[in-house]
Amino acid sequence: MARMYSRRRGKAGSKKPLVSEAPSWVRYKPKEIELLIIKLAKSGLLPSQIGLHLRDTYGIPNVKLIAGKRISEILNEKNVGKKTPEDIVSLIKRGIAIRKHLLLNKKDGGAKRGLKITESKIRKLEKYYKGSKRLSSDWKYDPEKAELALE
Repeated sequence: MARMYSRRRGKAGSKKPLVSEAPSWVRYKPKEIELLIIKLAKSGLLPSQIGLHLRDTYGIPNVKLIAGKRISEILNEKNVGKKTPEDIVSLIKRGIAIRKHLLLNKKDGGAKRGLKITESKIRKLEKYYKGSKRLSSDWKYDPEKAELALE
């Protein structure tokens, strides 16, 4: 079956190795990793950026294997995480950028299609997160007020 927004098929791509225990060469303890995550979150990084930073700078391959919790779970426990999920926020930012582009380039058909696709992804995620109670039931995506909502 084909992908929804591209004309490709399949699920080919890189996969994480099937490992169930922490690597022995990592020298950080779970408490140290939690402190690093909180420090990076307070500096303004998103959970995915924190994971990349921990991997590239500190050599921590997988936080969940070492600490036993995902990065977003650690942030929510310490009340440092944001209320809106990261994937919706990034899609809203992309939608804002496309809208700004369309103000200058009104006849750009590819950008119009991209905006439709992006906003439909936002609405699908909104429905999913409302069902799983990660978004409040009165949260609504409004493209006109989206830029103000992010700030």
